[in-house]
Amino acid sequence: MAEHPVEEIAAGRWLRLVHRGTWEYVERLRSSGVVAVAAVTPAGKVVLVEQFRPAVGTTVIELPAGLSGDAEAFKGEALEAAARRELEEETGYRARDWRFCVAGFSSAGLTNERVDFFLATGLEKVGDGGGDEHEEIAVHEVPLAEVDAWLQGRLAEGAAIDAKLYTGLYFAREWESK
Repeated sequence: MAEHPVEEIAAGRWLRLVHRGTWEYVERLRSSGVVAVAAVTPAGKVVLVEQFRPAVGTTVIELPAGLSGDAEAFKGEALEAAARRELEEETGYRARDWRFCVAGFSSAGLTNERVDFFLATGLEKVGDGGGDEHEEIAVHEVPLAEVDAWLQGRLAEGAAIDAKLYTGLYFAREWESK
């Protein structure tokens, strides 16, 4: 397959729309990666976050997640360090035990964004969470054994579910079964 040059169509502060050959896609700017955390409490509850997402016009149930290296203070930040920071910032939890699970592209036909998934266990509540000054995040602790029914209920109420959540649940359930 012949390589085609990347041509910029438009750019904003965080994203850039590009054209390459016959394809248009989005590149993430100003970050060195994306992390998502499947966090399980000692009581067997999975820690989820919910926030309004303008792109879909509703609240979305998600794993705690965020960008690595997206601010000057975080330049060169390792992905696990970003996962630790995002977990505490969004949920108020710190984890004793961390495991890298998998990395994959969030939507390979739309963006070059790769998400690195981590499992966090041995959680300790150290704050309220809720995100930074630009976020309004609700934190949910749902028993892992009941999460499917809980998610179905939230869908019926009008919330959306981020598909990456199911990847995190796979690794949380795998950990719990051992």
